[in-house]
Amino acid sequence: MKKFIFSSAIAVLILMFCDQNIYAQSDKPYSDGPLWQVQFIRTKPGMSDLYLKNLSDGWVKEMKAAKDAGYIMDYKIFEAQPASENDWDLMLMYEIKNFAMMDGMSDKMEALMKKDGSNDQTLHTQAVSRNDLRILQGGRLTRELDFK
Repeated sequence: MKKFIFSSAIAVLILMFCDQNIYAQSDKPYSDGPLWQVQFIRTKPGMSDLYLKNLSDGWVKEMKAAKDAGYIMDYKIFEAQPASENDWDLMLMYEIKNFAMMDGMSDKMEALMKKDGSNDQTLHTQAVSRNDLRILQGGRLTRELDFK
């Protein structure tokens, strides 16, 4: 009898704990959405058009290929007037479904570029060229919130 009462008490506690977790999760007015990898760029004076051409020839093609392969969901480039001398003027973003999609992402992207005909020397030359045109001001991995 003691075993039955003890087992029943444990079962009730477990149900109460599970019940609280369910209510706690449903109280949020939003759900976790996809991730966005964001980079902030400051183009050097007079280099905006050259940098945008460089993006079109490299980054945009890479993002299109990644989207077609299902590695990313979408990508965007935003342009803005800098608010200060040290502010960004371009924001590059790509959308990833979840953290699991980030596993092995650099290997997947490298394979895509090699499939496209790019080799290590070409990729290095493009990276050096981009650095002559811009200042990378950092980036962030952000999560989109989907409100109910």
